Amino acid sequence: MKVSKAQAAQNRQDILDAAARLYREHGLTGVGVAEVTRGAGLTHGGLYRHFESKDALVREACARAFDWSIAPLDGMEGTEGNGGLAARVQSYLSPQHRDSPGNGCPAAALAVDVARAGGDLSAVFAEGVERNITRFARVIGGLAEDEAPGAELRAQAMATLSAMVGALVLARATAASNAALSDEILATVRGHLVAQPAATGPQPKRPAVPAR
Repeated sequence: MKVSKAQAAQNRQDILDAAARLYREHGLTGVGVAEVTRGAGLTHGGLYRHFESKDALVREACARAFDWSIAPLDGMEGTEGNGGLAARVQSYLSPQHRDSPGNGCPAAALAVDVARAGGDLSAVFAEGVERNITRFARVIGGLAEDEAPGAELRAQAMATLSAMVGALVLARATAASNAALSDEILATVRGHLVAQPAATGPQPKRPAVPAR
């Protein structure tokens, strides 16, 4: 039976959604084409009508995974810096996020696999990371969606996101054998980041004190 264009488009989206979730749960090498199509409710052979290769699927699924946002980031630009930062840190470094990699941050779930793969996949990943740094910097600075963050906000967003991703990776790696340590990592980094003042823009230069 012939599939309509609308249904074909929906099938493609379902495959991408399933792949983005499964790759985050099991890693890029831990999921085969059969698992992806089964997760989308389709047959194995149907995948190659939508994607020229598994590598093409992986690249698009990785890009789709970066549509995920922190609690969420989308639509939150222009909110007050400290409140916006605290809400996202609390959500990101939570046991719920730690225990649900398939529905969470692609950076924490896929960074090691992408580093090993390199090439075009690294370029897709870098684009997603760059986009999230910019979005997060806008939230920290309370900027509107069309405002470009300055160097100070970008640096704070980069440092904060890096700390969050690292803490989440360590918390996941230790959760099965030492749940108390895993929870402690989340709580410690969460408290440290929330306690930091948010940057709101370039600080004025202090006048030079003349030498005596």
